[in-house]
Amino acid sequence: MAAHEVPAPNAHPDYGYFDHDADVGLSGRGPTLEAAFEAAATGLFALMVDVAAVRPRERVAFVFEEADPELALVEWLNRLLAEARSRGLVFGRFRLRRQGDRWQGEAWGEPWRAGLEPGVEVKGATLTMLAVRQEPQGWEARCVVDV
Repeated sequence: MAAHEVPAPNAHPDYGYFDHDADVGLSGRGPTLEAAFEAAATGLFALMVDVAAVRPRERVAFVFEEADPELALVEWLNRLLAEARSRGLVFGRFRLRRQGDRWQGEAWGEPWRAGLEPGVEVKGATLTMLAVRQEPQGWEARCVVDV
């Protein structure tokens, strides 16, 4: 895949939600740490919109540094939210690469438009119930998001 080529939509992103009193627990799973983070990003935006309906018209790329994978998850999700808000976009596809402590993120989406039904407004990812762990079947990345 070329560096800026839009990734194909993941037909079955492995994300889910777990109970939390006032907010929403978010979990992403994947064969790699990066894939789990990408699945968590899909789940995050799926709270706000039908991600399958989001067209990949605009690409946003950014880099951040974080040694701790748990803190990197929160940074990744909050950075995606900040980029979406500042540009008036909604994202539906994601790619994340890691080299040591350096993370390179990409997201594709479009401006909000008629036909994109807004769901829950997500304010941000939190440190509550934050966990990133490798399991026998792959990686899981989870946290609570403030809604």
